[in-house]
Amino acid sequence: MQLNRSAIIALCLALCAVVSACAKPHLLDTGPVVGVASLNDTEYTTADGERLQVSRWDASGPRAVFVAVHGFNEYAGSFQLPGPWFSRQGISVYAYDQRGFGRGDAARLGRWAGGDVMARDLSGFVQLVRRQHPGVPLYVVGTSMGGAVAMKASVDHGLAADGLVLVAPAIWGWRSMNPILKSALWVTAHTVPEKTATGSQLEIWPSDNIAWLRAYSKDRHNLKQSRFDTLYGLVTLMDEAAAAAPDITMPVLYLYGLKDQVVPEAPSRKVMASLTGPNKQVIYEKGYHMLLHDLQRDMVYGDILQWVDRDAIATPASVQRPGLAATGKLRKASNSGL
Repeated sequence: MQLNRSAIIALCLALCAVVSACAKPHLLDTGPVVGVASLNDTEYTTADGERLQVSRWDASGPRAVFVAVHGFNEYAGSFQLPGPWFSRQGISVYAYDQRGFGRGDAARLGRWAGGDVMARDLSGFVQLVRRQHPGVPLYVVGTSMGGAVAMKASVDHGLAADGLVLVAPAIWGWRSMNPILKSALWVTAHTVPEKTATGSQLEIWPSDNIAWLRAYSKDRHNLKQSRFDTLYGLVTLMDEAAAAAPDITMPVLYLYGLKDQVVPEAPSRKVMASLTGPNKQVIYEKGYHMLLHDLQRDMVYGDILQWVDRDAIATPASVQRPGLAATGKLRKASNSGL
């Protein structure tokens, strides 16, 4: 007997109800907020005592500061291409390894801390960087998951930034997923939360920079597997980020590539259209998910630099960038869907 799509969905939902008491997604343990957060050249210690590694690229007498927030399964070292470039332009770049990722305690790697905790960490880090650069404009640059954390922090945690640069932010949440995939993730996260998946069979290309991808795959600080409960937490964060978009009041630069195979175009355009504060949206016809590492990354860097220098408080606008073989001039994009 063959089951139609509705029957499959109903079966998945029934299974969810049966197994819900068996297990549940686990979160990293967090301590009570008993101290004062601190920051030195190599480490960020949160108010609850979590010690997170820091990478930085300093400019002499910076005219602006970037707090860079990495994506899923990455760490602060993912900014080793854009970091030096922006420091040469007079912008200091600070990045830290988010909880459960990067160079932290091996026993805690790959475990999900929770979107609220991650957003709180970002807000605290921004405050500490602010103190080191009083009076200097500070922007949060969030890539993929880091963009979702920045969006949530700006709405829920009073993020003290002058603007957000959202680089292909992860906003593909529960409301955007098809029911079958959504049900499958729910079941696995609630029955075998500690089991992992690699995604190696998906054949997704996150960038056209093959040399970078090879180095990325060999970097031991980039996680190669993902727990099901961590994926569940990530999707929940993406959902919260998408819901937060209309309430973001600070200036936003939203960057997205039409060749992105990680975050789909439809939900991305929906979120872009929901922005109500000052914002600029740049669409790259030949851009992939890892826009800061693509072969045309200098074009992306230039757009970020221009926005910081001149357009950060501009009225809403959208532009579309052609690929490397085109003229390089900005072209007005259709307002439909943006």
